[in-house]
Amino acid sequence: MTEGTVKKSFCTTREAAVLLGVSVGTVQLWVESGLLQAWKTSGGHRRVLRDSIDGLLHKGVDVLSPVSIDPAPAATSRPLNVLVVEDDDNLLRLYKARLSLWPIKPVVSLADNGVTGLLMMGRSNPDLLITDLDMPGLDGFNMLRVLHQTPEMRHATIVVVTGLDPAEVERRGGVPPGVEVLPKPVPFDRLLAIATAVSKQRLSPGQVA
Repeated sequence: MTEGTVKKSFCTTREAAVLLGVSVGTVQLWVESGLLQAWKTSGGHRRVLRDSIDGLLHKGVDVLSPVSIDPAPAATSRPLNVLVVEDDDNLLRLYKARLSLWPIKPVVSLADNGVTGLLMMGRSNPDLLITDLDMPGLDGFNMLRVLHQTPEMRHATIVVVTGLDPAEVERRGGVPPGVEVLPKPVPFDRLLAIATAVSKQRLSPGQVA
């Protein structure tokens, strides 16, 4: 393989960010989670495999863009951005129905697996993440570990809603500090209280963009 071929086959994280329409931090997040393939030069700089970038782009708008539900009217500040990651389709529909009735009128994105959840985290930059843990493929445990290691994503409030008992959660490695764990059936009243508190915090002095 010639040097010219290598340059065409790989690109920098900044170039990858431009191609994907996301931040450099998001590219790093996707590399750490395995969504993008990359290697490091002898100087410690990442080079992202162009084929893996093309693979994400070919997934289309449905994966790389969030699905909004009942967005609030335009206001001086944007509505609360919520991402729900849950592999049970019936439960995901229930989330959609219940969150659309919340008085704070959040913009909600839905993902049915951990991989799509990470993609949406990078694109929609949610204020509140609600996620299951026991999911096929990239489960909630690994997704949360990746997010915890990504400074750009640490602003988000994260809530776990799971059918696993506390002992099983700990046996499988637990969750990062600051993550609240709630039991199923989904406690929607508690989730609304958390979402309302996050929304008020965003609008408090020093939080307004």
